[in-house]
Amino acid sequence: MKIHGKPYRSVWWDPQAGGLWAINQLSLPFRFETVLIASHAQACQAIRSMLVRGAPLIGVTAAYGLALALREDASDPALARAAQDLLATRPTAVNLRYAVEALLGPLRALAPAQRGRAALELAGQLADEDAALCEAIGRQGLPLLEAAWARRGRQGAVQVLTHCNAGWLATVDWGTALAPIYAAHEQGLPVHVWVDETRPRNQGALLTALELGWQGVPHTVIADNAGGHLMQRAQVDLCLVGADRVSPRGDTANKIGTYLKALAAFDNGVDFLVALPTPSIDWQLQDGVQAFPIEERDGAEVLQVQGLDGDGSVRSVRVAAPGSPAANPAFDVTPARLVSAFITEHGVFAPADLHRLQAACPAD
Repeated sequence: MKIHGKPYRSVWWDPQAGGLWAINQLSLPFRFETVLIASHAQACQAIRSMLVRGAPLIGVTAAYGLALALREDASDPALARAAQDLLATRPTAVNLRYAVEALLGPLRALAPAQRGRAALELAGQLADEDAALCEAIGRQGLPLLEAAWARRGRQGAVQVLTHCNAGWLATVDWGTALAPIYAAHEQGLPVHVWVDETRPRNQGALLTALELGWQGVPHTVIADNAGGHLMQRAQVDLCLVGADRVSPRGDTANKIGTYLKALAAFDNGVDFLVALPTPSIDWQLQDGVQAFPIEERDGAEVLQVQGLDGDGSVRSVRVAAPGSPAANPAFDVTPARLVSAFITEHGVFAPADLHRLQAACPAD
């Protein structure tokens, strides 16, 4: 995708610098800066701190983190330790496990002296694969937006509500939930996006709005609790979200608050669509509602917000009563019964048909 007309990926390997450049998402949208990840420890910290975030991007960053670890020590014990360190950084996003395991098998079969170069090649392949999968999600999802426009009598713009950030900043390129929106915009199909602010980290207000603005897509930022109201007023044609982990029966883990949007959509007869690449499906767990691990993050993310001060400086301020503690579950799980369809690189599937994708996926 492009920033002020210049094409970017969210991460890219630099052989001259010997590391992985990443767009620093902690500084957006107020400052655009890139950070060089030059060690395994830095890769772990980038994932844990959410300098890089989004399930697909976490996976690709972890793959490069494993390659960086092998540059320091390529022995079997070091390989196992590096993998475990990466897997522990963010427990909910299954793409992390997918990426690490995609490298571990081939690397274990090689002599230590061969592992470093091979790991870099495999990480690069995963990055290219992610970009291709997301572009395909855009193509597969475009007909759903075209159908929504037809239902509107081809009048006005298709009204899409999304939650959190599932754009290209959450992947290597294109994004998941935003990919069909970008595809529609490129085709000239009028689309307007209601952007949930997505407390507590405000990824919608800070990142989704920024991305849509960069690409020239009309959008409006709303408070998280406004979505149901808009649906009642018939101001939402469809809800379109991403996913951090999906069970074979269609239970969907995504940013906290997604479940409430799905309930409102169900109550108002609005299609609730989930866009994901197949590496986001966890074939090992059937009951996602009870079995998915839910990351509990620091309560400070709830008690404080970051914003741009009048003097141009970025500051954090407390927004809760002094002395009050906070709980901060980072994800919730939307049961399959509330999902209208899944948009994948292979096509659009009802929850009951999602299992058909397993044949197209690597052995888990």
